[in-house]
Amino acid sequence: MHQNLQMNSFSQLDLFGGPQFPPDREKATTQRQERRSGTFTDNMRLPIHRWFRYSAGFSAEWVEQAIKDFPSARPPVVLDPFAGSGTTLLAAEKAGAVVYGYESHPFVSRIAAAKLLWHLDEQRVLHAAMSLLGRAKASKPRVPEQLPDLLAKCFTPATIERLLALRDCYIEIRQETDEWRLVWLAITAILRSCSHVGTAQWQYVLPNKRKAAFLDPFHAFEAKISEMISDMDFAKRIGFHQTATMFSHDAREPAPIAEHSIDLVLTSPPYPNNYDYADATRLEMTFWGEIASWGDLQLTIRRFIIRSCSQHTAAERLHLEDLLEDVTLAPIQAELTEVCNQLATIRMTKGGKKTYHTMVAAYFVDMAKILMQLRVACKPGARLCFVVGDSAPYGIYVPADLWLGRLAVATGFDSFSFEKVRDRNVKWKNRKHRVPLHEGRLWIKG
Repeated sequence: MHQNLQMNSFSQLDLFGGPQFPPDREKATTQRQERRSGTFTDNMRLPIHRWFRYSAGFSAEWVEQAIKDFPSARPPVVLDPFAGSGTTLLAAEKAGAVVYGYESHPFVSRIAAAKLLWHLDEQRVLHAAMSLLGRAKASKPRVPEQLPDLLAKCFTPATIERLLALRDCYIEIRQETDEWRLVWLAITAILRSCSHVGTAQWQYVLPNKRKAAFLDPFHAFEAKISEMISDMDFAKRIGFHQTATMFSHDAREPAPIAEHSIDLVLTSPPYPNNYDYADATRLEMTFWGEIASWGDLQLTIRRFIIRSCSQHTAAERLHLEDLLEDVTLAPIQAELTEVCNQLATIRMTKGGKKTYHTMVAAYFVDMAKILMQLRVACKPGARLCFVVGDSAPYGIYVPADLWLGRLAVATGFDSFSFEKVRDRNVKWKNRKHRVPLHEGRLWIKG
């Protein structure tokens, strides 16, 4: 096993450190990175980033380049107020920049914090993992009679027996050490690959979709630990820096860092497009017993995160008039009111009657609060970049980048500009509406 670890880690040098391309190929690579700066996909070939597949992310390579391009003799102090599974934090550590991250989704915050433990002693992590695996193989797991319905749908009886053996042995022998936090991450990371059901692009589980192949839990766990050990060794050899600090924190609230300490904000906030971030990790949280059903997500997760999905605002029973009266919305109040009133009318003609009207209003209230907190955290002359996209719930257009820019200026920043990276929703097949959308970088200065 140790021989394979060394071979794997050397094979990743070109992937993460970057090969020396000829000028034409280097240009093509840069253009690809530009187009894909808003996607997590490329991260899954990068050491450490690939430890957990979290779709709601953006390009680590672009983050690293943005830090290097910052106009300063020293690396900037960086903040990501939507840190997710740690993309910005890890990219900044590779670039040698001090970086802070906030993540208010408790489960995702734990994943990011575990990834930042790449600096641990590999042999200690390996010893903990192999002791767990040996015990799990020797155990006789008991599948509960009342197995949560989601787990019963997602795993075969043989698979769930082995997964529960890993989980139960972990609970029995774990210690409150960082090594065991990485073991927890390894178990968590293999659940999707061991399931015989499909996963949608944005991590929603698809119980009615079957995969052609899925992994044995014991083999998957050993392979994941091998990958993690290899990546830890690699990160140390190419000179990662321990410069990241992760906070389980709601960016709408006063910051846990010093005022006027941030040079550069790099982040990708939720879009106002009804993606349910709470549901993205429902399988993993159900497996660990942190929730029992979909209905638990509101109190467990959604109440901690910004309001960007209709399930959230419907559960809170929000009133549109109260939201629109929030003083922070003054720069966009007239346009926002018109859009939300249209949504309030059109929803009554739809079968689902989704609360997009309150979702959109609540989203901009929350983002205005975050911009206010960022103004306090940032130095004069700081730069901010939000990788963001617009939306069109029920076909009603919401210019998120424009409205966020206006809110930023009203908060005290000097100016904003938008740099489109790609078009979205331009292939009409199976689309619910035909409003062209885009994604890009909202740059805020001052």
